[in-house]
Amino acid sequence: MCIYKVAAQKELAGILEGLKTLDGVKRVQRCVCGGCLDFKVIVSLDSEKFGEWEKAEFAPEAEFLEALEAIEGITTVETQTYTLMDM
Repeated sequence: MCIYKVAAQKELAGILEGLKTLDGVKRVQRCVCGGCLDFKVIVSLDSEKFGEWEKAEFAPEAEFLEALEAIEGITTVETQTYTLMDM
């Protein structure tokens, strides 16, 4: 396992319980690409609760992103909002 992936996982572990207790949270997922080693965290919420989390600036997102940016070997940190739907 790549050393920066281990460090990113450690940072995620530090906020995981807080994410799981967000009002309206459905699930928290971690996805790592087997080829390029992209490390992604997906937080799914009920659509009715998303606006509240957005108003709270997606806390604890800022602190998590800052921690990731400080990890040697991680070159890009970015966020994205999208919709997932089971088909």
